[in-house]
Amino acid sequence: MDAFYASVEQRDNPEYRGKPVAVGGSKVRGVVAAASYEARKYGIYSAMPSRTAYRKCPGIIFVKPRFEVYSGVSRHVMAIFRDYTDLVEPLSLDEAYLDVTRNKLRFSSAVLIAREIRARIKAETGLTASAGISYNKFLAKIASGMNKPNGMTIIPEEEAIEFLEKLPIQKFYGIGKVTAEKMKSIDINNGADLKKKTEIELMHLFGKAGKYYYNAVRGEDNRKVSTERIRKSLGAERTFDIDYSDKEALTLQLGMISRVVATRLKKKNFRGRTLTVKIKYFDFEIHTRSKTFKDYVIDQQDILNKSMDLLFSPKLEKPVRLLGITVSKSDKQPEVEDNNQITLQLQ
Repeated sequence: MDAFYASVEQRDNPEYRGKPVAVGGSKVRGVVAAASYEARKYGIYSAMPSRTAYRKCPGIIFVKPRFEVYSGVSRHVMAIFRDYTDLVEPLSLDEAYLDVTRNKLRFSSAVLIAREIRARIKAETGLTASAGISYNKFLAKIASGMNKPNGMTIIPEEEAIEFLEKLPIQKFYGIGKVTAEKMKSIDINNGADLKKKTEIELMHLFGKAGKYYYNAVRGEDNRKVSTERIRKSLGAERTFDIDYSDKEALTLQLGMISRVVATRLKKKNFRGRTLTVKIKYFDFEIHTRSKTFKDYVIDQQDILNKSMDLLFSPKLEKPVRLLGITVSKSDKQPEVEDNNQITLQLQ
């Protein structure tokens, strides 16, 4: 979805339309959870301190988040997706991968499906969505952000290599600001430069992430679409557009993730006593911190409080690119589904 939280607020409050809107925080405290496209023109982005946003745009409108409303809209959009395929992998409230290789309506074209889905989202929710279409998740993800808002980009398999060779290095999904700067310092400015490096060289320079970069620039991504059904645990995670070090910004993101997890626990009637926080640093190093409690972990505030304790003790070592929360050791064990190749992503 396009500027999801802010767009919902502009939809529900006509006086906000066409004006710079920030969801989360206030003029003097907190951070921006989402910024409308009007606000982005002033250089305002998610996780920016509210004071900074106000300095950049004194006329910005700060709105308190309404996560129950956002979750309701998200459920509506996900239901639309599932009218076309059961192979839906939600990444967050406003983003998902869809595999439409074999779809319910027997459409022969992912492009036609994407157009119809976007039209339905607009008609049924009043919001716009952008789509990225390709033959794997990595390319679909890149494509989804290329023609926003309310756009659609297609990367055919026969054009993928040329596209990736020309792509600026900071546009690669999975390469954050810090890594992009490091790459540029060694004359890796685009995909063609990255492709010149061997797998061994990249792993020496970037650790485990080097293998990912080596495959990505060659258009290789064999990950299948994974549905929400998990065997012994239930959770959610979020990959950030930028790497975060600020405690307040990380707490805000953790709050949003905990709401998603709490909603899923309730929906699936799922109970567990072990809570795990997943931390992926900017260099793709992954750490997990877990604790098992005497009582079940159920409500959102409890999940958030326990997750914060795990996240900030001990102190984080490096900038963070992804956070996840998982509740495990459930009384019920949902099934796991195998999935086919991704061909469509909506964002």
